[in-house]
Amino acid sequence: MARKNYMFTSESVSEGHPDKICDRISDAVLDFCLKKDSLARVACETFATTNTVVVGGEVGLRSESDSQSLASEIKSLVKNVVKEIGYEQDGFHWNKLNVSNFIHQQSSDISRGVDRDGAGDQGIMFGYAVNETEELMPAPIHYSHLILKSLADARHRKLATSLGPDSKSQLTVKYDNGNPVSVDSIVLSTQHIDPSLSSQDVKEIVEPYILGVIPDQWISKDTVWHINPTGKFVIGGPDGDAGLTGRKIIVDTYGGAAPHGGGAFSGKDPTKVDRSAAYIARYLAKNIVASGVAPKCLIQLSYAIGVAEPLSIYVDTYGTGTNYEKKLEEILPKIVDLSPKGIIEKLGLRKPIYEKTASYGHFGRTPEIDGGFSWEKIDLVDDLAKHL
Repeated sequence: MARKNYMFTSESVSEGHPDKICDRISDAVLDFCLKKDSLARVACETFATTNTVVVGGEVGLRSESDSQSLASEIKSLVKNVVKEIGYEQDGFHWNKLNVSNFIHQQSSDISRGVDRDGAGDQGIMFGYAVNETEELMPAPIHYSHLILKSLADARHRKLATSLGPDSKSQLTVKYDNGNPVSVDSIVLSTQHIDPSLSSQDVKEIVEPYILGVIPDQWISKDTVWHINPTGKFVIGGPDGDAGLTGRKIIVDTYGGAAPHGGGAFSGKDPTKVDRSAAYIARYLAKNIVASGVAPKCLIQLSYAIGVAEPLSIYVDTYGTGTNYEKKLEEILPKIVDLSPKGIIEKLGLRKPIYEKTASYGHFGRTPEIDGGFSWEKIDLVDDLAKHL
């Protein structure tokens, strides 16, 4: 039987975190390629350190002129991302960056399997949903994201000019009878521009934004606060710690509340099931919870490179709902085509919608008019009801 009373902790990192800068650059390259060629194949990795960004990986574009255009645009793409995030410090300034480009043509061996509408690689992918928030996300990761998004918005709107781009949040949430009821502790480390600011000074700046996104009554006199617990945090971003694409996969998904497959998302086009199958698994799990079948649902999909159909489908409602797991495993591939091609078409994934996914989580977001976050739609409830 699942535990009912416990504490659970999740963390998030801001758009200015070194790894997240790299995720965003990789996804900016992907979006650029998809604007040029909706069938572009992209696997882009980024590394960042003091005033240096290295971009590499595989790209397949049908037009040679598009490939030449990408090569010439890489430097400006990188600088634009860093400028939009807000880095203008001596050790990491958008206008002083040394950008190296090592992108090359996609392997013909990989391309051959994908051309047959097969998966771009083998692997396992998970999707998860739980009714702890309106967004059907685990509460600790959801509110950890919101804290940092609120602070970033304030910084961009010049309401918190003393804060820098680099920050991390962490929430420990208390669960009573399986439901989140309060915040036991808050950890926030945020870069600040003024070196004279103390931890208490920073707390006074950030506290209103934290209180503005956490549910009423969740924070009390018993909540423990750790704001910049080491003291000064002036040197941030890749000047303080190197960054790399794909190192924040738990931040990207469910904060550790559910399993994660082997692969990261950023910089990968939708033929890579690391990304697209994780999106469809979230879509299915969210619709199952939204339909009332269960308050909590985990879905696993597995694939083989070059093979279209998933090798396995696993559904787990943790004993929280009606006994429909086996039935769901049978009907889900009948309701939704789970081949890479079917997933791409169902979710409309051949669009330049990925750069915005790189910060504050790929899940629990609002579906957008341009097709972004389409995997967050709740439009499968009627189909599920018909079959169940």
